[in-house]
Amino acid sequence: MSNGTCVKTRERVPAEGAQMSLQGALRRSFVALHSQRAVWRSVLEECDPLMESLGNLGEQMRALSRVRVSDTPLRVFPELQERLQVQLLQAADLLLQRLRSRMSHLQSVRDAISNQVSAVLQLYEDAADSLDLAAVTQRCSVIPSLADMLAWLQDAERFYKQQFLQRKTLLQTLRLDDLSQLESVFKRWKILESPDSEQEITDALCRLSFFMESHR
Repeated sequence: MSNGTCVKTRERVPAEGAQMSLQGALRRSFVALHSQRAVWRSVLEECDPLMESLGNLGEQMRALSRVRVSDTPLRVFPELQERLQVQLLQAADLLLQRLRSRMSHLQSVRDAISNQVSAVLQLYEDAADSLDLAAVTQRCSVIPSLADMLAWLQDAERFYKQQFLQRKTLLQTLRLDDLSQLESVFKRWKILESPDSEQEITDALCRLSFFMESHR
């Protein structure tokens, strides 16, 4: 019995067409991942010397705090110790601003990858009724299965989301008046690196190299 309401049903996409469409979307996503990954690495390379300089400033502040300028020949310069402290704090604050600017670039990379993954997953959801288990798990020597590629793409998304959040949190919680934090900031920044996860992304892109090139 009809109540006068039209119910929109999803049209079934032909299996072959759905599979080809999803492969195309995955290819574009991995090409984008390859490109965005290069941007991510470039930004981190810019961040490393800034973080190292920030740690060095922390060491200089520590050294200054241990000196009583009033007991040295420099006592003839009034308020020298306070002025040096202010200069070091200003230099650290400037570095922190530059690092936060770099974080906006990392956020753009994270968002671009997440948007690619969301689009692919939506396409897969729309085509799910047309894809049986064989279509999703079928693979050959040059084309991994749809299931493998979807998993690799989601793994990459998780990696960049986690990396961005950890690095953002480190900078947000950094206090310039906490010398212990400041001195160890570069070490803590480097500890966030995850070479194993990075290698997994490298391996996935290597497996997909022919797939990405052959479908251009």
